[in-house]
Amino acid sequence: MKLLQRSLVARIVASLLAVSALALVSIVVTMVVANDSRGDAAAINVAGSLRMNTYQLVAALQRYDRTPGPERRAEVEAIADRFAERLESPGLTDTLPGADDHELQVQYRRLTTQWQERLVPRVAEAVDGTSVTIAPLNRALEELVGEIDHLVTLLEQNSEAKIRLLSALQILFLVLTAVVVAIALYDIRHNLVAPLHQLVVLAREAARRNFHFRTRLKGSDELALLGRTLDTMSGELGASYAELEARVSRKKRELERSNRVMQVLHDGSRALYGGGNDLCASAAPMLRRIEALLEIGPIRLSLHDPVDEREVPILATHSRSRPTYCRDHDCHACLLDPEPLALSEDGEAECLLLPVSVGATLLGTLEVWYAEGSELTDSTRRLLNALTDQLATAVYLQRRIEEQQQVTLMNERTIIARELHDSLAQSLSYLKMQVARLERMQAREMPREAQTAVFGELRTGLDSAYRQLRELLTTFRLKLEGPGLSSAMRQTTEEFAERLGFKVELFFDVPPHLLNPNEEIHVLQVVREALANIHKHARAHWAAVTVRFQQARLHVMVEDDGIGLPADGSPPMHYGLVIMRDRADTLGGEFEVRNRQAGGTLVELAFSPQTARLIAQQPASGPETTALQHGHRD
Repeated sequence: MKLLQRSLVARIVASLLAVSALALVSIVVTMVVANDSRGDAAAINVAGSLRMNTYQLVAALQRYDRTPGPERRAEVEAIADRFAERLESPGLTDTLPGADDHELQVQYRRLTTQWQERLVPRVAEAVDGTSVTIAPLNRALEELVGEIDHLVTLLEQNSEAKIRLLSALQILFLVLTAVVVAIALYDIRHNLVAPLHQLVVLAREAARRNFHFRTRLKGSDELALLGRTLDTMSGELGASYAELEARVSRKKRELERSNRVMQVLHDGSRALYGGGNDLCASAAPMLRRIEALLEIGPIRLSLHDPVDEREVPILATHSRSRPTYCRDHDCHACLLDPEPLALSEDGEAECLLLPVSVGATLLGTLEVWYAEGSELTDSTRRLLNALTDQLATAVYLQRRIEEQQQVTLMNERTIIARELHDSLAQSLSYLKMQVARLERMQAREMPREAQTAVFGELRTGLDSAYRQLRELLTTFRLKLEGPGLSSAMRQTTEEFAERLGFKVELFFDVPPHLLNPNEEIHVLQVVREALANIHKHARAHWAAVTVRFQQARLHVMVEDDGIGLPADGSPPMHYGLVIMRDRADTLGGEFEVRNRQAGGTLVELAFSPQTARLIAQQPASGPETTALQHGHRD
């Protein structure tokens, strides 16, 4: 019974088994009743034939009474024997009920008794006697016929009773089957169809992302258990879906916030990398925007002092005062917040300390304060790491720019000192020797004519020194339109073109960044000295400057179509040519001044630049090294 209550399948199987059992019982009962009624028709026929034999016996006795004889007697005896045989035949006796007190058994015994006790003796008397009393015999036979009719009636009633019993049983089994089917249909409708409908509705609502519908099925069968399970699963799915939507919404907000922060970092990078030394003014607005987007703050940036091994505060957002080491008191980038916040150190906020470093070099630290109890997400930490990387790059580039500026300044001072030593210092040394010579001549009271030559040499030396000083000032006052030797050469040719009154052609074919600053100054000074000589002495109408890099050597040629040199020689005291030769020796090159075949003068300088010499000194280990060298030269 508990199984039927807990299992819908068990109830359906039980209903099918009940219907099948009722059908089987109905068939068996029908077969039993039909089998029991099998001889009823034959018994009725036999009983009916007894009545006909009675009439035949009466007729035979009447014929025997009219015409006695052996044949008539044999006929009467044959009919009497046939009646007795049929009365005791199995076709009649087998259909009688087994109970002795049954009405058919009583009627059969009465009929048998009346036949054997009343009629058989009278028939025998009538056959044996000489005369037959017909009237009493007829009355006895009529009574026998009445008994036979009553027996037939009982047989018919018995058969009809069996048929009625069979009908009643069929109706009973039909009613029972209908009841079982009705119960099964009711159970199926309320415990199968309705729950299935609820489950289908639940599945449809779940497909529409509506997880609030519930079947609320009661009972302990399979569908009720399935319904409760699906209700629980729907609730869990609703909670999971809501959590997933919340998570997706949170991730979406984080992505949008990250995108805005990355945009701020991108926009701030231009200010960081282009803001010069003013790191505070370029980084403070970006840090405040990041604080507003990430809901953190304040943020403090400190730079690491490698000499004192300490952290120097440089920038603090939401600050009430300037940093201790503020370099520009006209900058108010730290003081723009109308409601500044102090850096919390009383435990109400937590601090995230991030290193600002490039590789293994620690450049500073970034302190990020946030509210106590709130956790920084992974995306926020990644964005803060990107911020520290950007700040590290900016600080590193700023330091490299400052170092490069210092190196450039030192190189420039070295070049100026070298130029003064190679030109003006030599002239002053020469003048100092001439003054000492003049003093000795005066001390010896030598003739005035001998001293006059020394005065001439002093005047010539002073003129040369003044000219060299003016050339150096002109060179160092050049305002270059672009970096490198090409811009300086173009401005120099344009300057001397205005002095000479005609265009100075320039042919420049040198890879960028080939010469160092010292080599560039020497080459420029040689070209300027050669153009100055053309302006003073050549009386030319055409001039050209060619600077070309070929076969790892730099060739510098200055040509003109002037009067040229006398006998291909230089004047014995021409300081300009002497200085140009000294510059060529300094560069480790060859210097030559000669007349051109077409007329005029050619000044040529050829040397290997420092870069080319460094490449040439490397050992060549194969085709790859050679190709690498040529690639570097190109």
